[in-house]
Amino acid sequence: MPDDITTLDLFAFVWFIGIWVVFTVVQDHLLHKPVAINQQMTLIRQRWMERMLQRDNRIMDAQLIGHTMNSCTFFASTTMLVLAGLVGAFGGIDRLHEIVNDLFFTIKTSRELLEMKMLMLVGIFVFAFFKFTWALRQYNYCCALIGSSPLAPMQSDLLCAISENIAMAMTLALKAFNGGLRSYYFALAALAWVAGPWFLVVATGWVVLVLIRRQGFSRMERVIAAQVEVLKKIG
Repeated sequence: MPDDITTLDLFAFVWFIGIWVVFTVVQDHLLHKPVAINQQMTLIRQRWMERMLQRDNRIMDAQLIGHTMNSCTFFASTTMLVLAGLVGAFGGIDRLHEIVNDLFFTIKTSRELLEMKMLMLVGIFVFAFFKFTWALRQYNYCCALIGSSPLAPMQSDLLCAISENIAMAMTLALKAFNGGLRSYYFALAALAWVAGPWFLVVATGWVVLVLIRRQGFSRMERVIAAQVEVLKKIG
């Protein structure tokens, strides 16, 4: 442990981890009613899979799923580049330490504490890489489920069961993908720790507020909620 680490630094670190964990648990595991975009999209994916199973030609559906898989691949590759840059920064840590301490708004820290902050960033992007690759793997499973589906027409109970299975597989894949994207947001907050512990505390709170607004109070949320209501009326 660096000698110059303060109680405020430890509090900021615990605050950062705690807020991230609580937000993830609430967003991915506790919210079940359609009160935010992720939960509303669960119903939309269910209806999408029902429509897909009723079509003879599923090329368009395959293209849409392939587009999302390409997004996973892109972010996984980008994360590896970010990790390469962070690891490479350790080769010039002395120069980086000098630059950071010369900034007027940063709190002067030791090289050891700066290394610990950089290691936290590395850990975040390693976590993001595992999330993106797991999302991609689950999308491959989802493709297998789609490929094994019977051709239309099929009995309504069978259609409902198969569409629920495929929609759930896609939801699990998207939860992993969202976890990777969320890591990028919190990585920006973690970067603020370089300037000082209060910067980390404020940046973490700001990131959570941004995520909450986009999930529950944005224009896109209202559009998706309206679409959900229309789909419920259609049945």
